Amino acid sequence: MNDVIEVDNQYYVRAQSSLADDRTRVLLNGDTFAVFDRSGDCLPIGANQCGVFCREARHLSRLVLRLEEVRPLLLSSTIREDNIVLAVDLTNPDQKFTDGQSAPGGVIHVYRNKILGVENYHERITLKNFGGHPLAFALSLELGADFRDIFEVRGMARNKRGTLLPPETDKDSLTFRYDGSDGVRRSTSIRTRPAPAQVLPSGLRFQVHLRPKQEFIVEILARFWQSRDGSEPEPAKIDYEGALAEITATRHRNRVGCDIYTSNEQFNDWLNRSRADLRMMISPTPYGPYPYAGVPWYSTPFGRDGIITALQYLWVNPTIARGVLRFLAANQATQVDPVADAEPGKIFHEMRQSEMAATGEVPFRKYYGSIDSTPLFLILAHAYFERTADRALIDELWPNLEMALQWIDKYGDRDQDGFVEYGRANPQGLIQQGWKDSYDSVFHDDGSIAPGPIALCEVQAYVYAAKRGMAELARLRGQEEFAGRLETEAEALKTNFSRALWCEDLGCFALALDGNKNPCRVRTSNTGHVLFTGIATPEQERRIVSTLGSPALFSGWGIRTLATSEVRYNPMSYHNGSVWPHDNSLIVYGLAQAADKDLVSRVLTGLFDASIFFDLHRLPELFCGFERRPGKAPTNYPVACSPQAWASGAVFLILQSCLGLTIKAPESRIYLIRPSLPESIQAIEIRNLRVNDAVVKLRFERHDYSVSVYIEERHGHVEIISIK
Repeated sequence: MNDVIEVDNQYYVRAQSSLADDRTRVLLNGDTFAVFDRSGDCLPIGANQCGVFCREARHLSRLVLRLEEVRPLLLSSTIREDNIVLAVDLTNPDQKFTDGQSAPGGVIHVYRNKILGVENYHERITLKNFGGHPLAFALSLELGADFRDIFEVRGMARNKRGTLLPPETDKDSLTFRYDGSDGVRRSTSIRTRPAPAQVLPSGLRFQVHLRPKQEFIVEILARFWQSRDGSEPEPAKIDYEGALAEITATRHRNRVGCDIYTSNEQFNDWLNRSRADLRMMISPTPYGPYPYAGVPWYSTPFGRDGIITALQYLWVNPTIARGVLRFLAANQATQVDPVADAEPGKIFHEMRQSEMAATGEVPFRKYYGSIDSTPLFLILAHAYFERTADRALIDELWPNLEMALQWIDKYGDRDQDGFVEYGRANPQGLIQQGWKDSYDSVFHDDGSIAPGPIALCEVQAYVYAAKRGMAELARLRGQEEFAGRLETEAEALKTNFSRALWCEDLGCFALALDGNKNPCRVRTSNTGHVLFTGIATPEQERRIVSTLGSPALFSGWGIRTLATSEVRYNPMSYHNGSVWPHDNSLIVYGLAQAADKDLVSRVLTGLFDASIFFDLHRLPELFCGFERRPGKAPTNYPVACSPQAWASGAVFLILQSCLGLTIKAPESRIYLIRPSLPESIQAIEIRNLRVNDAVVKLRFERHDYSVSVYIEERHGHVEIISIK
């Protein structure tokens, strides 16, 4: 989200300066995340997003390491492959210390290791003298905590804040406190081992004496606390190694699902980083694991994002989908609440625990302004059953699934015309409530913003797929009459959908119907989402694939959100011409069983090539939609989240589509329908793929005109059917 538009009360991220000119490093553990510059510091530079955040409040806004008064020079900075440790190598410039002693550049090595626990931050700083003479100097850590709400950091102005209390110093600790306007006291307490020589309200200072080859080590523990009664925990033990071991063990316990290896090491880097990012963003809940949407702006549960991420990763690890379904069911709306845009049966858009959400300054404490989360919830439930045959969970969720269907018919279809529309009930809520939720994302071919209520094309397709899937589950439960009614409704929707939204001259479905039932006749990526739902005819699907693969929509890196020929096309916009990895993955998901997988291969190749250019092989939330140019990297979008859950999940869904891999657990079968691989991948091996109680190991090898499939191991009963 790229700007806070006060006149429209929208909630976009203000792009004050570009992130492209200042790469950041990110750590995440549950409700705590950190954004550092590459030196491991937090400074008010770039988009001013740096800091350590806990429950959406910035508990450390300033963290700057200096040798005397000078910041060291950066040598290297990287996140460990499992996303647990940020390691930074620094050295001194040519420097004269306060005692008059001089140190030539490059004799002091500063090695910083940072990790995040649950509501705490650990750092180990190691200094080593590689010079030939003893050195004495001061190591200082500038510290500060502004406790700003995540929405403030994003760029929203506030009329009134709580009270920032004076820093409290002790002989071995520094504590910052803030009494929020929501009645919550937030505190940050910092202690070190060894204790600093000096504790100031602005930071800590250590006196360092190093003989040649001698080391000096400082361990830092910052604890974050929030309470309504002002209570604070007892001081904890400072133990970097112990904390690292605990975090590593917890992260690796969650390492379930099949393993994927390819013949291309750079592709493996993309796969491994994507998987590690997903593990980092998946947080435990009382209902199971749930993937938070992205860092820094969306490190919280989002309904749509969680569902799509679970769907992307379903074939690899279905336990994520189970956690998402149970969490969403537990937070499903049960009453009409216009402030929250809630109605019975609706699935939420996002949940926030920040100060501004608690006080109502933003409406997102538990906000339901999403038109597609509810049908996508139903789609995921059906897909989960096909993947797992987990009848018990379907029975557990059946009342929630029925409520979601009732919401579609009673509240989603506002005017009972057979289409699901949105229009916000809360004037402070989101104007656009599809996945493209920027205020200018739905418009007519002359560029005029479409008046609401809005019926998006992909939402109708989701509803069609949801009713078809629920009909299958109803029949499984012996509810034949209900199943028949759902199938009849779905077929009626299919007929009306084509009649109202198909644009023969554009070769695709219109973006939406506006409030006057006029189609928005623009070519967008939205039309590609209908492909996996089955609502389009075979001829319509062929035309859509041709349209999406044309130069107007395919940039060379991926499919743009909007064709270059449209009035509002802007490759640097959030939704009107950029490339979103998750969007591309949902489009090609519809081609998993197609005979012609050229577009799937082009998308996989484009995004893979893009991943090579992005830092850490990590695809961001989105990037600019400029045409691919020889020798040029893809162009960054200035405030894209990175990592982002559904961007990380994209590679798994696209790869599944290439292989035509479909798992039917109730049949104990794996279908491989017309598998295909791009030229960059000659072989893929999938190990530990579980279906019910069976485990298989599959190998795919690419030839000039085909892909061979080999069953290298099989334990338990599962049938593998390859369809050429």
